[in-house]
Amino acid sequence: MLGIGAFKQRLPRPEEALPGRDQPLPLLHNQHYVNSHPLKDSFTGLERIRFAMGCFWGAERKFWTIPGVYSTSVGYAGGVTPNPTYEEVCSGLTGHTEIVEVVYDPAIVPLERLLQVFWESHDPTQGMRQGNDTGTQYRSALHATTQAQLDAALASRDAYQQRLNDSGYGAITTDIVFPAPEYYYAEDYHQQYLAKNPNGYCGIGGTGVSCPIGVGA
Repeated sequence: MLGIGAFKQRLPRPEEALPGRDQPLPLLHNQHYVNSHPLKDSFTGLERIRFAMGCFWGAERKFWTIPGVYSTSVGYAGGVTPNPTYEEVCSGLTGHTEIVEVVYDPAIVPLERLLQVFWESHDPTQGMRQGNDTGTQYRSALHATTQAQLDAALASRDAYQQRLNDSGYGAITTDIVFPAPEYYYAEDYHQQYLAKNPNGYCGIGGTGVSCPIGVGA
């Protein structure tokens, strides 16, 4: 069997993945540390979309500060292992990426604004890494929950790719997926981590290339 390090740059095949567990991780404290809104709910009248852009601690903070974003949470998605732990995801043997779920009111914040923050807050050309954070769990991904989100995401990717090309960057490697795969909430201590630990690690950093606002830009 291959060592754990071998999976840092490629996704495991289903037969290589860790088995996980049938039950979710211990009970989530269902209250956002910053705004007191629920992390887990039906969110009637709101929309949700998920962004993976490296370590989810800093990524989540990028979104909870945006007016019109009702709630955020962090979790794992895009892989094989059900109900994984953080340690299992970091092994590279689950196939999951660290991801942020953003619940927002489209009447207040347009999807294009969220997409702009996503693209500009990380380098989407790096494959299985983000800066010094290396491994499959740090890959860039966008999980859409509606067809409209998918269409907007693809249009924004193409517009941003042109800007990146002009600045000497390579091809965007972001996984854009619809319908969104199952989302597993991360352990409670990861939720709103940088609000609880203001001096905690944040590896988020963009390319410095601006993303056109609006899918028609």
